[in-house]
Amino acid sequence: DTQAIPGGRITYLAPLPLSTGQPPLDMSKAVSELNDTWLDFGGGGWPNVFGWQLITSGWCGFVLLCLLGLPALSFLLLPAAMAMSVYGGFFWSGVVGGLAGLFIMYLGRYMGMKDLKRSIPIRFNRQRREVCFTLTDTQETVFVPWESLMAWVVEARGATQYGVQQQYGMGVGYAHPETGKCLKLEYMAAGLPLAISNWEALRAYMEYEVNSLHEIQDPHLPRGKDDPPWEGVHTLRNARRRMREGRAKGEVGPVFAFFWYAYHVIELWNLPGYLTEWEAKRLMKTRPQLRPAEVEEWSKPLPKEQWAKPSAELVRLSAEVNRLRQRDPHRPIEEIFAEASRRQGIEA
Repeated sequence: DTQAIPGGRITYLAPLPLSTGQPPLDMSKAVSELNDTWLDFGGGGWPNVFGWQLITSGWCGFVLLCLLGLPALSFLLLPAAMAMSVYGGFFWSGVVGGLAGLFIMYLGRYMGMKDLKRSIPIRFNRQRREVCFTLTDTQETVFVPWESLMAWVVEARGATQYGVQQQYGMGVGYAHPETGKCLKLEYMAAGLPLAISNWEALRAYMEYEVNSLHEIQDPHLPRGKDDPPWEGVHTLRNARRRMREGRAKGEVGPVFAFFWYAYHVIELWNLPGYLTEWEAKRLMKTRPQLRPAEVEEWSKPLPKEQWAKPSAELVRLSAEVNRLRQRDPHRPIEEIFAEASRRQGIEA
């Protein structure tokens, strides 16, 4: 189904999670963790290295500018006596301003981490074929059958002071059976195919088509196949290894490489990675405590003979969708879904 909205439209991809034909990619980094039983989606994900890189490089760069850069410039442009007299001002500006700036930047990071600790991701259990929403305020849990979960992609256009802008997003949700209130989570995407791919990553995991975080992550990220789901020191080491490989192949010039390494020195080398890992470990200790005991019990693996199976309706409709897509691969997915439903006698 599709729904017109001011400046755009909403395309509904589920209930009945059908294959869209798009590659399963989580470009929004919304999937924080997965294993053989469950996948966590949303909740802010993991802390990133880039935030700490901005803090350390901004602080260190400002201090170096005040203690070395500006005094050196003053000695070149001013008489020695005058330059010596202004050096004290530069020195204390670097010390006091650096500490004040570091405190303000860390305060913003601390508040972000505080919100991250309170957020509870949506959990997808593929063995039970259920999805669990946990309300942060009341700790109430809502278990949704996988084939009843709603999923949609949004494309909208709006005018701003910078001109007309196009925006895209992907969302999942469910109407609360008692209150009727819609429980939902939406993520921005860079384009409509990427928004559909974000949903496809969830669908493919639940249907046992992908089995690791590495398979659905951005292939351009500096990640190794066996890296943990969070960023850390390994992220920086992977980035440096990729830089060295690019330099050896001639893909990266010496000037770019020099400034790339200079920036990493100013950001204090591996320190942002260690700080990010420290935050990730704190988050791992906090999040399991937020979930009710019934959710932890629900998340435990089941014997294979107890795994839930797809409904006959989903199997039949999926086969019809695959057949129609093979016949016309470039046809819009909403048209394929609609025709498959009509052929199978299913009304939206």
